[in-house]
Amino acid sequence: MSDDARAASPADADALFVLTACLLTPARFPSVLGDDYPAACAALGLEPYEEGYGLVFGQDGLGARWTVVIDDVSLVAVAIASWDCGMAYDLSPDEESVVAGLPGWPLAVATRAPGVPEPHDPEPEEGDPAPLAPPAEDAWGAAHRRLGADEVALHWAEWRAQVAADTAPEPASAAPAAEQAGAGAAGSPEPAAGGTSALDAVVRRALEELRGYLETPPPVGRIRSDFAGEDARMIRADGPGWSVVARTDDMAFLLLDDLPHEVLPVNRSPRLPALLEGLDALAVRPS
Repeated sequence: MSDDARAASPADADALFVLTACLLTPARFPSVLGDDYPAACAALGLEPYEEGYGLVFGQDGLGARWTVVIDDVSLVAVAIASWDCGMAYDLSPDEESVVAGLPGWPLAVATRAPGVPEPHDPEPEEGDPAPLAPPAEDAWGAAHRRLGADEVALHWAEWRAQVAADTAPEPASAAPAAEQAGAGAAGSPEPAAGGTSALDAVVRRALEELRGYLETPPPVGRIRSDFAGEDARMIRADGPGWSVVARTDDMAFLLLDDLPHEVLPVNRSPRLPALLEGLDALAVRPS
C-alpha cells in the first residue's frame, strides 16, 4: 500500500477509498484500544504524541482493509464534524501527513467501498504486523467493558430512566462496598461467581481505585470529561478490570470485567459529588 490516502479508481490497488475516520488524542480515542491514551497508542505501535493522530479507515483497490494514521488531527476533526452534520467532505490527507499504514481495522466498520471486493485483510508480507481486528462479539473482556461504558455515556438518558423506573430492592451485595468507597449502589445485578462477597470485594476495589486517582493521577486519558448539558460534565474513567461513567450533577454507572454484560448503577451519595468534581479537575477535555 502506498502512503497516498486519496481515493482513486478500483484499478489502482494502491489507492485508499476512505470509509470513515476517528481521532486518537488524549481526550478522544477509541476505547477498544486501551484504558488510556498511551495504551491506545501502544496498541497501534505509535508514540503517544501530545497532539494526537487521526485514524482513517478504508479499503484499497483490491478491497483490503487499511488503517492509515496521520498527524493532521485538524483535518480529521473537520471531516468528522462535517459528516456528523450530514455534509460531504473529501478526506484526502497529504502524503507528508501519513505516519503509518496498518493492515486491518481495530474497529467494526459497517460500510464498504463501492466497486471493490468485500473487505478483507491484505496479503501479509514479511515483517508486516498482524492485521488489526475488532474484539470478538461472542466474548467479554476489557475492550467490551470499555465499549459498553461508551454506550452508557452515549445513551445516558435511557440508562438513567431505566434506573428511575427500577423499584427492585437494593441488593445487600453491592451496597456496602459502594458505601465504603463513597457512593451507594442501586439496581439488581447478579452476584459474581463465588457469592455476594465476591461482588462486594470487586465493587469496593474498583471504587477505591477510582478514588485513588485523586491521590495519584493516572496516565493521561484514563479520565476524560465531556460536555453533558447545562453545567454538567460526563466523566469516563477506566482502570484495571473496571469502567465508570458518571454525570457530575447525577449518579454513576460501573462496569466490571468480572460481571459480563452487567451495568451497576451507583447512587448519588453525599461523597459522590466531591469525587466527581475531583475527577473532572484531573480529566482531559476535548479542545
